[in-house]
Amino acid sequence: MEAIHHKKVLIIGCSGAGKSILSRKLAMRWGLPLHHLDALFWNEGWIPTPKPEFREMLKDVVAQPKWIIDGHFNSTLEMRAQYADLIIFLDFSNWLCLSRVTKRVWSYWGQTRPDMAEGCPEKIDMNFVRWIWRYPKDVRPGVLDILRKTQADVVLLKTSVEVERWLATTPQRNTKGGVL
Repeated sequence: MEAIHHKKVLIIGCSGAGKSILSRKLAMRWGLPLHHLDALFWNEGWIPTPKPEFREMLKDVVAQPKWIIDGHFNSTLEMRAQYADLIIFLDFSNWLCLSRVTKRVWSYWGQTRPDMAEGCPEKIDMNFVRWIWRYPKDVRPGVLDILRKTQADVVLLKTSVEVERWLATTPQRNTKGGVL
C-alpha cells in the first residue's frame, strides 16, 4: 500500500450521506484529528454560532497541519477547500439521505449524537427535510463547481459500496505511526 500523504481532508455531502461515519473511520485509520462542523457551529439548544465567529474558528482549524473536517456548510466550503489536500464528496441520492436521516432521528430521538454539540438533541423539521430533498438541485451544482476549481485531490463516491471499497484501499497507520 502507498504511504498516507493526505493531511488535510474534507468530507462533504448532503445530510444523511454518512460523512460522520466515514470521518471517524478515516481519522482512526490515518491518525488525523477530527473536527465535526456541526459540533463547532451549534451551541446548546441549537443556537448557531454567529457566522463571523464560526469563520474565525474554522480559520484556526484549517491552519493546523493535520485534520479531517466533516460537514457541508455551504457558506464556508470554498474557504475550507482552499486548505484541503483531499476532498471526499459523498454524492448520494436524496432518497437515501432522507431515509438515513429518518433512521438517525429515530435512533437518537431526544439524545445528542456523538458528532453534534452537547445540548442539541436530535430533531427534524420540514425545512431540514426540504433542504435534503432539494440538495441535488440547489446545492450539488455549486459543490461540483468548487470541486472543479480546487487544487486538492477529489474523490467522488456515489454509493455505500463505493465508500467501503475506497476505504478498503486506503493505507492504514499502525499503532507506532508507520503505515501497514
